[in-house]
Amino acid sequence: MFRLLGIHRATTARAPAMLRRLLSSSVETMQQEDSTTHSKVLTLETMNPNVRTMEYAVRGAIPIRAEELGAQLKKQPNSLPFSKITPCNIGNPQQLNQKPLTFLRQVSALMEYTDLLSPEMIDGTRKLFPEDAIERAKRNLSYVNNAVGAYTQSLGIQEIRENVARFIANRDGYPADADQICLTTGASGAVERVLDILVSNPNVGVMIPIPQYPLYTATLAHLNAQAVPYYLQEESDWQLSIDDLKRALAEARSQGTDVRALAVINPGNPTGGCLLEDNIAEIVKFCEQEKLVILADEVYQTNIYTGTNPFVSFKKVVSKLGSSVELFSFHSISKGMIGECGRRGGYYEAVNIDEQIMGQLMKMASVSLCPNVQGQMAVDIMVNPPQPGDASYEQYQSEVSAIYESMKRRAKKLAAAFNSLPNMSCNDAQGAMYLFPRVELPQAFVDEAVARGQQPDAAYCMQMLEATGISVVPGSGFGQVPGTFHFRSTFLPPEELFDEFIDGFRHFHEGLIKRYS
Repeated sequence: MFRLLGIHRATTARAPAMLRRLLSSSVETMQQEDSTTHSKVLTLETMNPNVRTMEYAVRGAIPIRAEELGAQLKKQPNSLPFSKITPCNIGNPQQLNQKPLTFLRQVSALMEYTDLLSPEMIDGTRKLFPEDAIERAKRNLSYVNNAVGAYTQSLGIQEIRENVARFIANRDGYPADADQICLTTGASGAVERVLDILVSNPNVGVMIPIPQYPLYTATLAHLNAQAVPYYLQEESDWQLSIDDLKRALAEARSQGTDVRALAVINPGNPTGGCLLEDNIAEIVKFCEQEKLVILADEVYQTNIYTGTNPFVSFKKVVSKLGSSVELFSFHSISKGMIGECGRRGGYYEAVNIDEQIMGQLMKMASVSLCPNVQGQMAVDIMVNPPQPGDASYEQYQSEVSAIYESMKRRAKKLAAAFNSLPNMSCNDAQGAMYLFPRVELPQAFVDEAVARGQQPDAAYCMQMLEATGISVVPGSGFGQVPGTFHFRSTFLPPEELFDEFIDGFRHFHEGLIKRYS
């Protein structure tokens, strides 16, 4: 025994004492490690339980696994049955090679490296940059005293907020007030801020669409508030049913929930649907009658692919009806043809909001000091692009049109592919960047997933990733009618690779259906 412990025979006389010391030392070390482990102030048990319960499927288990597989491919390029990860789980256009708009990047470059605008370098700069990009950079730099790295006003640069107001007025045909507009670090930050001020206690409820973008349920979980679901109508191109709104509201209020707001995503994420103006008018009247604040998430307003369902803003309908309903509407540079997700720029417009609440929102903005400055500058270009006669106008319009037409073709092609497959149906994308096909999973597959403690649609999506490298988001991450299964896929992969993308998916899906049927 002593030899096994590594103790020389000559020391056997002292062995019992040595063993006692060794064992005592080991136990003491283990106790110290255990004490260290459990003496942490911040643990899963002591952390904010609301954060622990948050879920965000768009960056959940499947995208995490996709990152692992991507890392594996870098180290071992031929180790998997596919050569690359295709990230269709998130609306991140430039990750999938959407070309940035030249004018926006030119202005950004000049604002970052201001020496290019100095008298000593301006002649060389004019050989590389068009005159309107130079003039826009100079003008926007004047808004911040030539210090793009400095804080701005907490609500955002005044001149840019005025440009946003003009953009809204031109879009809707009704005036907008810059003092009711706040620039934000993306639309997500704006939504979170408004939900934060709405929720005063755990009994407050916000009506959210099912399926919905997980930002809403995650933020409400963080605030320890109640998500009150209502169902979009898949059989009616994802329109919103007033009868279902009434049902959901009555049910929640009968259970004592203080329902204060209705969130609407239009065009829809993840559905790709776009609400008709008559439907929006019904929603506005319903919310006015029921004393509900409207949260209108309109970040996909330029992503419209059909003439039957044009984008109509909630602000326009509220103004047209002369409604007193309280409204927050949100927009962003992350979507549309801009696609500058990483620059984090957006805004909200507040309509019919109490002046004292506007003061409180100002205070909340002040705590964060200011929005991302380059994000603000990108918002300015989104709402005030090159105009006819400007040097960059034709190129800007050409680039925007090329992105739009390509996205429209890809949306149509992917929907047709999904509808051609067994056990699958898909509404056409009327807007946004996504399709939300319905999958009739074989019962044997469903039973197998349930036996493993998995959501069937999540198991389907994980198997798709492992087989093809295509990363999508299961419908259970957005919510869906019980007993149905969906997934959300962007149609952002480059057009020249689209056939390869569709063929990989088709092979996986048909194989799975055949194996389990």
